[in-house]
Amino acid sequence: MALREQSRSARRRSAALRWVGLALSLAALPLLVSAAETPWSRIQKVSLGQPKAIGGPSNGCIDGAEALPGSGVGFVSIRRHRNRYYGHPETVRFVEDLGRAMDRRNGHFIMVGDLSQPRGGRMNSAHVSHQNGLDVDVWLALADSPAQAIRSTPEERDPPSMLTRKKLALNDRFGPDQLFLIRAAAENPAVDRILVNPGIKRALCKQENDARWLRKLRPWWGHDAHMHVRLKCPPGSPQCKQQVPVPMGSGCGSELAWWFSLEARTPSSSSSSKPRARPQPPAQCQVLLGSS
Repeated sequence: MALREQSRSARRRSAALRWVGLALSLAALPLLVSAAETPWSRIQKVSLGQPKAIGGPSNGCIDGAEALPGSGVGFVSIRRHRNRYYGHPETVRFVEDLGRAMDRRNGHFIMVGDLSQPRGGRMNSAHVSHQNGLDVDVWLALADSPAQAIRSTPEERDPPSMLTRKKLALNDRFGPDQLFLIRAAAENPAVDRILVNPGIKRALCKQENDARWLRKLRPWWGHDAHMHVRLKCPPGSPQCKQQVPVPMGSGCGSELAWWFSLEARTPSSSSSSKPRARPQPPAQCQVLLGSS
């Protein structure tokens, strides 16, 4: 039994190292991807089919996407010139629900970044995921009004980080409102997982005493100024590819501690910086790409 547990632990560490190598190689991805043209980014309008998420977050598309309004009760969509404010209706509903919850709390506005392109698919900058209409970035800083949100988030400047300089602890920008925002998202039954910086996850684990909703918070590099929310495959989307389920438990134990180890913070010599071959898009995405 002990040998079996050691083998499992080694496999988990090996898998984690591969992901870390990928994360480090993706650090410069916005610059690399911005130079790679993608036909999906040239599409300016949604398809007219029934709403369906197709494929996975990093290799998929969306049929019958819905546009997130520029603003609504408790939320404002920023950087709309990117034309990435489309998603499955469940994703739009999630944003609207989260905005209403914040409005009831204090009358402030959440700032919503990228969802997906009109038909999803691969973007030419900033993301590998966000392809099937089920991802949305929500900034943790709040705005007093839609006008203030737009003024404070020009393309070249992100909202502020919620962590100290070394990314090991929360700074004074993180308060009860940010806790409320993350918890409200995590407790939404439509949400599959939320990517946050390991420093945010660790701080909340200490603060919230292994609360059940912490399970959905998945540590990932970056994500210290915003949370990346990913929804579950919705009903009526049989071609949607669901991710492997989030492990049971709060995720506040050894799995989280690993992210702060020397092993996690040292690039693996086996990690390749060579670009990986892109997977073949789902057949239905090819149809969407070629349709009017």
